[in-house]
Amino acid sequence: MNKVQVNSEIGRLNAVLLHRPGIEIERMTPENAAKALYSDILNKSIVDKEYNRFATVLSKWTKTYFVVDLLEEILKDETVKNNLVEQSCKLDGCEFLKEELLLHTPSQLAKELIEGFAYRQGVDPDKYQEDRYILKPLYNLFFTRDASSTVFNRVLIHNMSTDVREREILIYNAIFTNYFGCETLSTRGYAMDARTEGGDVLIAREDTLFIGNGGRTNTKGIQYLAETFAKERSKFNILVQELPQTPESFIHLDMVFTFLGTHQCMAYEPLIMKNSYYSQYKTTHIAIDNGKITYHEKPNFITGARDLGFDLEPVFCGGADYWNQQREQWHSGANFFALGEGKVIGYQRNTNTIEAMDKAGFAVLDADDICQGKVDMNDYEKFVATFAASELPRGGGGARCMTMPINRNEVDWNK
Repeated sequence: MNKVQVNSEIGRLNAVLLHRPGIEIERMTPENAAKALYSDILNKSIVDKEYNRFATVLSKWTKTYFVVDLLEEILKDETVKNNLVEQSCKLDGCEFLKEELLLHTPSQLAKELIEGFAYRQGVDPDKYQEDRYILKPLYNLFFTRDASSTVFNRVLIHNMSTDVREREILIYNAIFTNYFGCETLSTRGYAMDARTEGGDVLIAREDTLFIGNGGRTNTKGIQYLAETFAKERSKFNILVQELPQTPESFIHLDMVFTFLGTHQCMAYEPLIMKNSYYSQYKTTHIAIDNGKITYHEKPNFITGARDLGFDLEPVFCGGADYWNQQREQWHSGANFFALGEGKVIGYQRNTNTIEAMDKAGFAVLDADDICQGKVDMNDYEKFVATFAASELPRGGGGARCMTMPINRNEVDWNK
């Protein structure tokens, strides 16, 4: 399962990377929450219960890796340890801390690189006392999707649009290079202002990416991907959906569109089908043919996908009612993660969305029953595993946001 290979969003999942939210999320305050990219602070005792249901369901299906374990493992290598500490201290402007951190065990250091290193008396109070931490906590790390994406047999290390997430890039690059031993890509070698994030990158098929273009992934980042694949493949496609800059629930493409199977997808109807309110947000097909890149506007995202051979029938987030669609999209109602073809997991709280999936032929399974062994997911051809969550959605993401697939089986798109 150490082999990095993901050719679709829906092939049977063989391995996934997770991060269990740690005490770093308790190191937010109302004052720094916005800087940490949160609209509110989270209750960790409830987060722990919710995340445990989620992670347990995944562990019953696939191999689960955890960031802290892999980080501890690679920090046993002195060269990796030295490089990662040096880069992290330089990033946070605390080079004076390097020698002390290098004396710590891999286990202790892995936690400090994630949870932060606290301010102490005598260390430049004007610079650090207000923030309380010299090495900043990684509040967003449990969204393992954002900073890296498995793209076929490589990992795209994203150039994040906010400084608070910069150390995540360092950690993922170190893990995928030194633990998984795979090749990585990055927009940084192309242009420092070229931005991509994992929630905007969907591996549609071996010859196609679906990409969101909004507040986190910009045109220059998409241009990098187009030019990269134009050099490597004779024919390739990128279907781009422009996203609103606000509200924050539209942060990534996977907040309005996710694959459910070879012939079904979850969609936020007003944007993906492009009603009059969202008619100005363009859908563009970037076609690559023997090195030539051309751009073709499409009437909406589903039509663009069908033109590329994806026979997708959308299930609508929130059901048919516009009011419910808005409410449930806000709490990641379109953000499902596929364990396999027609086998997905998502939040239980979005009841109208789950009802729409039930009507579309998905057996609705309760995560508690799966965790307790009362239900076996392998007994169902199509299912949605639902887990109760009130605090996790307030972090601004769903099941796909909290998962970074490492390996999936191939998909037969001709079925």
